[in-house]
Amino acid sequence: MAEHTSSSITIEAAPADVMAVIADFARYPDWTGEVKQAEVLKKDDQGRAEQVRLVMDAGAIKDDQVLGYTWAGEHEVSWTLVKSQMLRQLDGSYLLKPAGGGATEVTYQLTVDVKIPMLGMIKRKAEKVIIDRALAGLKKRVESGDPAPEATEK
Repeated sequence: MAEHTSSSITIEAAPADVMAVIADFARYPDWTGEVKQAEVLKKDDQGRAEQVRLVMDAGAIKDDQVLGYTWAGEHEVSWTLVKSQMLRQLDGSYLLKPAGGGATEVTYQLTVDVKIPMLGMIKRKAEKVIIDRALAGLKKRVESGDPAPEATEK
């Protein structure tokens, strides 16, 4: 049974600005650390990514994978594994909540299960590293004031 790992961070920006960066998959290699390549394979009728191919290198977990994305309103996105070389499961989500003063609390939840035998504590450590780096990178990227292309088009 796979266990999930979760962490939160407060970002000094509105939820819409944070979500614009999350939705800008082409720029993931600029700020996530683990994502080396990202390619949107399919979009929904609102132009949001529905399937994304990611080439990952997260230390213990290196993979070429396809994730399916589900967008729940303006403040939540979740994903699940469609195809992978190394993983059996990769479920995650970002949940954004207004935190007052124009800030946003971002909670990232992740569940990873690999096809090869791996100690649970090593998997959880890899999840924690992925989450912590992603949240720190997201905070830095959003607070840098360099908007995602989608944010400037609205």
